[in-house]
Amino acid sequence: MRCCGSRLSRSWRAPTTVYFVSGGNPWLYAILFFTPDLSFAAYALHARLGAIVYNTVHSYISAILLAGAGWLLGIDLLWQIALILTAHAGFDRSLGYGLKYASAFSHTHLGVIGKRN
Repeated sequence: MRCCGSRLSRSWRAPTTVYFVSGGNPWLYAILFFTPDLSFAAYALHARLGAIVYNTVHSYISAILLAGAGWLLGIDLLWQIALILTAHAGFDRSLGYGLKYASAFSHTHLGVIGKRN
């Protein structure tokens, strides 16, 4: 399926496939896939804090660290969540939603998102 081009399908399909091939629970995936977007709520407190929280949650480095912890501790749930986080981050980036700058939620490393003035 090519919704928005091949970039969309490549960026989140691989971690999603690995998740399900390794026996991941479909309900867990469905519930947690968009959960990282709740991190934008930190913007209500302060733009800089919002950017830090949002970027930490949407970073591939966070997913790698979580997967590593799951592997080292032998906790399958942690690396499964890391796969979901990786899929979510890839999905967001494929749609043009990048890591945020502290200046505004709409200012990302991929460009400005939303309505133009």
